[in-house]
Amino acid sequence: MQQYILSKKNVITVISGLLIVLGFFSHFVLENVGLSEWSLIIASVFGITPIAIQAFQAMKVKVISIDVLVSIAAIGALFIQNYEESAIVTFLFLFGHYLEQRTLNQTRSAIKELTEMAPESALKQMDNGEFEEVEVDDIDEGDILLVKTGAKVPVDGIVLTGEGHINEASITGEAVPVNKLADAEVFAGTILENGTIQIRADRVGEDTTFGKIIELVEEAQDSKSEAERFIDRFSKYYTPAVLVLAIVVWAFSQNIELAITILVLGCPGALVIGVPVSNVAGIGNGARNGVLLKGSEVIQDFSNVDTIVFDKTGTLTVGNPTVAATELYEKDPAETLGYLASVERESDHPLAKAVLNQIGETNFYPVEGTEVVKGGGIVSSVAGHRVAVGNVALMEKENVTLSKKVQKDVKRFEQQGNSLVLTAVDGELKVLMGIRDQVRPGVKANLQELKDLGVKNLVVLSGDNQGTVDVVAGELGLTEAHGHMLPEDKSAYIGKLQQRGQIVAFVGDGVNDSPSLALADIGIAMGSGTDVAIETSDVVLMNSNFSNLPHALGLVKATANNMKQNIVISIGVVLVLLTSVFFSEWMNMSIGMLVHEGSILVVIFNGMRLMKYKLKGRKEQKEVSAPAEKVKIS
Repeated sequence: MQQYILSKKNVITVISGLLIVLGFFSHFVLENVGLSEWSLIIASVFGITPIAIQAFQAMKVKVISIDVLVSIAAIGALFIQNYEESAIVTFLFLFGHYLEQRTLNQTRSAIKELTEMAPESALKQMDNGEFEEVEVDDIDEGDILLVKTGAKVPVDGIVLTGEGHINEASITGEAVPVNKLADAEVFAGTILENGTIQIRADRVGEDTTFGKIIELVEEAQDSKSEAERFIDRFSKYYTPAVLVLAIVVWAFSQNIELAITILVLGCPGALVIGVPVSNVAGIGNGARNGVLLKGSEVIQDFSNVDTIVFDKTGTLTVGNPTVAATELYEKDPAETLGYLASVERESDHPLAKAVLNQIGETNFYPVEGTEVVKGGGIVSSVAGHRVAVGNVALMEKENVTLSKKVQKDVKRFEQQGNSLVLTAVDGELKVLMGIRDQVRPGVKANLQELKDLGVKNLVVLSGDNQGTVDVVAGELGLTEAHGHMLPEDKSAYIGKLQQRGQIVAFVGDGVNDSPSLALADIGIAMGSGTDVAIETSDVVLMNSNFSNLPHALGLVKATANNMKQNIVISIGVVLVLLTSVFFSEWMNMSIGMLVHEGSILVVIFNGMRLMKYKLKGRKEQKEVSAPAEKVKIS
C-alpha cells in the first residue's frame, strides 16, 4: 500500500492543488466557509500521506529527514486549525519534489543520451556467408559484421573491407567524421555516415569502449565527493537540531505556530541537493565532450592542480616519429641496414617502426639471443654477428668507441631535437639515426590555455635525450624539461613535487607511465579509449585529444565554483528565513515553504548551467612539420 501511494505522488500533488484552488474559490467567491475548510482539510490529508510515509521509512532507519520536519509541521498546523498553511505547505513540498526530479533528470541527460546511442542489433555473417540481423548480445569476438550507411557500429573492431566516414562524437566528443579504411579501428556506438564496411568484432558488450564509458559515467555520477559527504554528515545533525530548536522555542514562547514555522523554514533541502547536482552536471558535460571524469572527488582535486607533468611521446607529440636524419659510417651499408631491420622487426617500439619505415625493403636475417637492455636498447645475435641497437649509454656498455666525428654528430642530432638510434656490429659503430616526433598541432595554444586557467608549472619528463626534450620544451614554453628518465624516475620526480606541497596532475599514455598516473594527485590518460588508460587514471581524454585537457580543467574549476555558489545560496536562504521568523511580521509557513522550494530550484538551475559550459576564447592552431635531412655517408 505504501509503495502504491508513493508511486501516485504526482497524482496526489495535482489533486491537492485542485482542492486548494476549490478551497480559496469557496472562501472568496462563494463565501462558503464550510466547503472551503473541508477542501483544505482534505487537501492537507492527501498531501501529508506520501510525506508521512517517507518520514516513517526514514525514522525506521533512525534518520530525521526533511520529510519528518514537514510531516510534523503539517500535522501541527492541522491541529491548531491552520488549514490553509497545512494544505499549502504539503502541496508546495510535493510540487517542489516533482520539479526537482524533472530538472535533475535533465542534468543526467548525458548518460541518458549515451544509453540511447548504444546499438541494439547488427548484421552478422552466418555460416553460409550471408549477413543476418541479430541482437547485439548474440555477437561474439571474431564475428564478421556488416555496417551500412546510417547504421551504428555495434562493437569495437577492425575494418576488414570497405571505406566510410564515421561520426565518433559519442567516443571523442568531436563531431567531424573520421575516414576509415581497411585495418582502421572502429568503436561501438559511433555512426557510419556514408559508405559500407565489414568489421571483425574484437570487443563486445560491456567490454567495448562505449560500454566502459557508460559504466564510468554512471559510477562517477553515483559517487560522492568529500564536500557531499560533509553535507550528508552536516544534514544528519542539522535536521535534528532544527527539531530541537522548534521544541525549545515552543517551550519558552508557548507559540506552537511559531515552532511549526521554524520546522518548515529550517529544512536543508537546497543544501542537500546543491552539491550533487553540480557534480552530475559537470560529469555530464565532460562525457559529452570526450572527457571522462571518474567521480566527483576527482573534480575537487583536479580543480586545485597547480602543476601538470607531461610525458612527451604520444602526449605533447603525435606519437608517430619518423627518421629525420641519418649518418652512415661505411660505404656499403646494405648488410648493416638489413641487420638493423631484422632486430627492429622484433620490437613494437615507435622508434623501431620509424626505423623500419625509413629502411624500407631489405634482406632480413635470423635473429637469436635477443637481450633487452632496460633504458638502453637491444642486443642480438644476427647472422653470427653481435648487433647492438640503442642509445649512447648502450654503446658505452658494449664498449663501442665513438670517434670525435661521431660525438659531434650525436651532439648535433640532439640539438636538433632528435632521439638517437645507434647501431653497432661486432663492437663497431655503423649507423646513427636521428628520429623526431612532431609536436601535436595546436598543443602550444592549449598549454597557454592551461596557464590562463592558473596552472603555474608545466613540466615534461621523457626517456629521450635531454637535447630532444629541451627542443620540445623550448618550442612549447614549458617550465621544466627532464630527459633520460625511466618510468621509476618519473614517479620519483612526481613524489618530490608533491613533497614541496604542489598538487600534481600527470598526463601520459596510460601504459608505460602507469606508476606516475597512479602516484600523481590526478592521473590523466591520453588513451584513445584503451582499457589500460581507462583503468589506471582519474581522467581519460578520449581518442587522445589533447585539446580536451584545457576544457577538462576549466570544467572542473567551474564545477567546483558552482558547488560553492550552491552552498552559499542554500545556507543564505535558511539564515534569511529563520531570521525573518523572529524579526519580521510577514513571514509564515506558506511563504517560507515557497521560498524554500524556490531555493532548491535555484541551485538546480545554477548547477544545470554547467551542461552548456565551454572554454572561452579557443583558437585553432596549425603546426608545420620540419622536413627530414638528407642521408649523409661518412
